[in-house]
Amino acid sequence: MKNFKLRAALAAFAFLGFVGILFAEDAVPGKSVGILDVTTCEGVVADGQTDVADALQKVIDANPHRTLWFPDGTYLLSKPIATPADPNKAVSLDMADFAIIKPTKDWSSEEALIRLGGKDPFNSITIDGSNYGLDGGIVDGDDRANGVSIDSGRETYIRNTSIKHTKIGILIKKGANSGSSDSDIENVNIVGNGAKDSIGVQVIGYDNSFSYMRIANVFIGFDVQSGGNMLRNIHPLFTAWNAGFDGSIGFWDRGNNNFYQNCYNDQFSVGFRNGENTRSIYEGCFCMWYTDKSASKLVAIQADGAFRSIFSNFDVALRNREGLQSAILEEGQEGGNGRFTNLMIWGKDSSEKKAYLKHVAPDSILE
Repeated sequence: MKNFKLRAALAAFAFLGFVGILFAEDAVPGKSVGILDVTTCEGVVADGQTDVADALQKVIDANPHRTLWFPDGTYLLSKPIATPADPNKAVSLDMADFAIIKPTKDWSSEEALIRLGGKDPFNSITIDGSNYGLDGGIVDGDDRANGVSIDSGRETYIRNTSIKHTKIGILIKKGANSGSSDSDIENVNIVGNGAKDSIGVQVIGYDNSFSYMRIANVFIGFDVQSGGNMLRNIHPLFTAWNAGFDGSIGFWDRGNNNFYQNCYNDQFSVGFRNGENTRSIYEGCFCMWYTDKSASKLVAIQADGAFRSIFSNFDVALRNREGLQSAILEEGQEGGNGRFTNLMIWGKDSSEKKAYLKHVAPDSILE
């Protein structure tokens, strides 16, 4: 369904011979009409050889309140491109399924290839143009660059996008509303570069929602450093074996008051790690290991301090190799008020559950 309406519109206009009207090259605000094909603009070619960073930035700056369309092809960037957070200048980036954003060989920036709200910071949800973002396409970091960041503004979206070979797939910085970024990420697949410092999603801003995501080849799946976030149907899968296995983390919650629903940790050494003061809610989550090669310890939940979170309908499949340390919960210190409601362990009855709870009073947390 992605980009279906756009492709249908293009086909209809092409049949009637009016593509030139839809993709008018006039970049004067107030005179341009419709979606702008970036390859009709000076200096923008999708040949996989030409650096188009400056040309694309010029198109972004000259076309407020436009949807910029990237046809199939490879667009090379030597520096990040940044969209305005100011809704009076905002644009949205709409990419064909096989449109690829990729760094040039001399890429040196620590910023992401695409910086949504990366210029002209603003805080508004009432002005037309305050809701903008990235839809579709492929962002390929070539094992060197970060993928996409949300730098400022509010209610920014990333959807239906494939992010490949990045150090950090998505980085959400603090937003304009006292640190709240209020962004929405959905239907995004991320494959990292397999390095020790690789992260699927890093969340610093508050109050974001994430849904229907798969993440692979990273050492940390989700690094959540803020609160008020909602994660639904997220599936990190550990495949970064060259980086080592011990210490890898599926979900690392260093914030507070986050909500996880139907999130599935697959094969990371630590499934769900909580910071010292983290108190979050996990509903219908699952933790599984189907191989224990290179592992010295498998922990479903690791609390750096006292365990304070609530896990409801939590399902765990442990490994039982001799000498392998396995735990449902490993708590840094006693005294937490966290809870398990309907804890399920594959192949273990209720009397065996307590054996997998470390450093706590098991009777006080099992319901």
